[in-house]
Amino acid sequence: MTKSQIWVAAFIGVFGILFLIQQMTTDKGSYTAGSSYEESTTGMNQSNSGGEPDAKALIATLGCMNCHGGNLEGTQMGPSLVNMKEYYNKETLIAYLRNPEGNMSAARFNDYKKKYPGGLMPGFGNRDVKELGKIADYLLER
Repeated sequence: MTKSQIWVAAFIGVFGILFLIQQMTTDKGSYTAGSSYEESTTGMNQSNSGGEPDAKALIATLGCMNCHGGNLEGTQMGPSLVNMKEYYNKETLIAYLRNPEGNMSAARFNDYKKKYPGGLMPGFGNRDVKELGKIADYLLER
């Protein structure tokens, strides 16, 4: 073997060992952004019977509580997510979650832009529609 091949083999071996160590030491129920340690250890991220995350876990994972507050009743960074059924049905709420910028035609959004300057609702078009549907159902029930 040439010196180059030895170095490549050594690099791949070290990388493999580090990867295995990382896999063995990763906490599978780790803390997620937007949730507190207590939430992550008291069932906030638990799944329903099908092994899929529930709406509260998805909301915590997406970081909604960072702007809308832990109880989703609004903060200085984002509006309340209570009484969403006043403005949305399930399909329109999912469309908004997927592409907020393209679904801000209502007059209340002009007020939001003034009240929350610099606030930007991220789009979740890359998320599964089933997950967004769970979130929409949860928000429409509040």
